[in-house]
Amino acid sequence: MKVALINHGCAKNLVDSELMLGTLDKYGYKITLNEDEADVVVINTCSFIHDAEKESVDSILQMVDAGKKVIVAGCLPQKHKDDLQKAIPEICGMIGATNPADIVRVLKNIASDNNNIIQKEPEYVYPEDVERQQITVGASSYIKIGDGCNYECGYCVIPKLRGKYVSRPIENIVKEAKNLVKKGVSEIILIAQDTSSYGIDLYGHQALPSLLEELNKIEDLNWIRIMYTYPTTMTDELIDAIANLDKVVKYIDIPLQHSHPRVLKAMKRPVMDYEKLVKKFRQRIPGVTVRTSLIVGYPTETEEEFEHLYNFVKNVKFDRMGVFEYSREKGTYSDGLSPQIHHKTKKSRREKLMKLQQQISAENNQKYLNKVLNCIVEGYTDNGTVILRSEHDAPEIDGLVYAKTQRPVVPGDIEPVEITNSDEYDLYGIIKE
Repeated sequence: MKVALINHGCAKNLVDSELMLGTLDKYGYKITLNEDEADVVVINTCSFIHDAEKESVDSILQMVDAGKKVIVAGCLPQKHKDDLQKAIPEICGMIGATNPADIVRVLKNIASDNNNIIQKEPEYVYPEDVERQQITVGASSYIKIGDGCNYECGYCVIPKLRGKYVSRPIENIVKEAKNLVKKGVSEIILIAQDTSSYGIDLYGHQALPSLLEELNKIEDLNWIRIMYTYPTTMTDELIDAIANLDKVVKYIDIPLQHSHPRVLKAMKRPVMDYEKLVKKFRQRIPGVTVRTSLIVGYPTETEEEFEHLYNFVKNVKFDRMGVFEYSREKGTYSDGLSPQIHHKTKKSRREKLMKLQQQISAENNQKYLNKVLNCIVEGYTDNGTVILRSEHDAPEIDGLVYAKTQRPVVPGDIEPVEITNSDEYDLYGIIKE
């Protein structure tokens, strides 16, 4: 039996997919990257917003139409198990979002009628005895340090799908990081639903600073990046760890979602002076890059409250920023709020914010002109230009550095690049001899 896997969704889902492949490999299943030659196709789905659900469903239907035995995993069956089975009865099995190792149990029972393993009270279980089979191998690799979430943000279904926060032990994470470095990985990216709460459930206190200290000791590891932090758990100890540990890149990813106190309260988010918080990061961590993501068109958001957000962005001048239109999801607190905002209003608010951020980003990038940045080699363009990424940019969501060189360079290596030009999001330069 040959098994293929299709992954949808975020980097956290990608790690789950790699754990499923590792489990299959451990139990002797043949894995193929080509679904055309597979007998069974596992589709790891996303259910964060409606568009992600549609993409996942389209993928399921495509594989069913191709005559494949399809197993559906992840957030979609966790959220819509009964509806999914009724709508697409050809599905051969389902596993939920919290135990990737369940894939083997479902495969063994592929001929049975009731082949669904969905926890009613989800609690994430990381299969520590499994070695991930990486789908993408490059200079960077994600490590999931925990899963689940203890917050109840008004727009988010994740806690219902993945349960309470569960941290992995420090020694297991360090072991995984060392194995990845042996395979040639230069940058480790720490992910969870909320990385800054890491360790509270396991050790009784925030343990991310301690984890960073241990990871910082790994030889041949160049960069450690932290994604998805939370405002109230950005402690002084964590800020100091980011500032003082040489391998931890000076980069803070902190989704703030909004600035107006009333909207934040309606979102069930912390009501804080975020301008003051970002100023603190910049004072305590010289040269830090601050990335955030924001939501526009949240139910009840007024034009004046959007203007508050616009002026907040104008004043703070985030180094990196993403803006999302609010997506209405059943089962969330915000689904019941009124008035809901018209889709045209949401779109225009997003466009207005992104246009402002484009100007800010273009101005920010000019500060790198004539400076030398250490950059990680990602690959090459067709004409031989080297594609790199600075420590100020996370993979896939931030900008790139394009550079000319007179000597061969190897993906994964860190190279000094003199920046000679810039645009709204990317930098251009020459690799130093």
